[in-house]
Amino acid sequence: MSEPNRRIVLAERPTAAVEARHFRLETGTRPACPEGCAIVRNHYLSIDPTIRDWMDERKSYLPPIALGAPIRSGAMGEVVESKLPDWKPGDIAATLGTWEDFSVVDGRMMGRKITPIDGVPLSAQLGVLGGNGLTAYYGMVEVGAPEPGQTVLVSAAAGGVGSIAGQIARIEGARAVGIAGSDEKCAWLVDELGYSAAINYKRENLYDAIRAACPDGVDVFFDNVGGEVLNAALAHINVGARVVLCGAISQLGAKKLPPGPANYVFLLTRRATMRGFVTMDYVQRWTETSAVLADWVQSGELRWRDHIVEGLENAPSALLGLFAGDNIGKMLVRL
Repeated sequence: MSEPNRRIVLAERPTAAVEARHFRLETGTRPACPEGCAIVRNHYLSIDPTIRDWMDERKSYLPPIALGAPIRSGAMGEVVESKLPDWKPGDIAATLGTWEDFSVVDGRMMGRKITPIDGVPLSAQLGVLGGNGLTAYYGMVEVGAPEPGQTVLVSAAAGGVGSIAGQIARIEGARAVGIAGSDEKCAWLVDELGYSAAINYKRENLYDAIRAACPDGVDVFFDNVGGEVLNAALAHINVGARVVLCGAISQLGAKKLPPGPANYVFLLTRRATMRGFVTMDYVQRWTETSAVLADWVQSGELRWRDHIVEGLENAPSALLGLFAGDNIGKMLVRL
């Protein structure tokens, strides 16, 4: 008898903010395994802002999710069937998967083979040791390239990527300042993660707060938000600053895109650069970088927090909660 397979599909394309009505829960049976693929029983789903981007009809760096197809996301689970030479049943894989019990994963999307680390929960392989950690590392080290003594400003600093990015800046010898949306998040950044200062953008004037927290200006701005936060940061960049465009969560789902940042002229006068990137640019280095991150985690230099929502059926509400800022650290769904 075939095993049941629950899945959450794209019922309707959002034209603004994502809502529960854009998803539909269906139940079928475990799919067959095509050639060049594996069947993975998912244990965790990664909840990230880019999912909203993939729900649009326009093509991003990956094709849009088709109507009626399961929602795409990072995932981790156990291989139960494989027609790939490098994967066998029982292997644990971090994949580009889907919101369902069993995902058909093309060989090109199988990602990393996971070896459990003593004392580190498996969920960390989707966060600090997975996509979030890799994104933070490449954005900060390769694009931002902070130097000892410089000031690094991070937006959405209490999220899955931002919380790691600021710590990497600290490890590199820089001074990290975070922007977050609550006093609790700001306290976590300073008291536990080693940020030098944190700004609550919901109750402080952002321009004044950045000026106070970064008296010597900003050498690297690691941006996950865009919009007015990016505009405020640009007003404080130093000569030769690097602006790292990691995400623009403020614009995902906006009915009308805001005009370009009015303070972009500071890029000219400060001879600064602004560069975007995606983690897939560095796919050949994922294994070596994961080892670096694992060393930092095991030594205690790199700390993290997972915000885990239970149950596949609650994946849509987890995504809505991500955009509402409900999470501290990495947002995950455990099946």
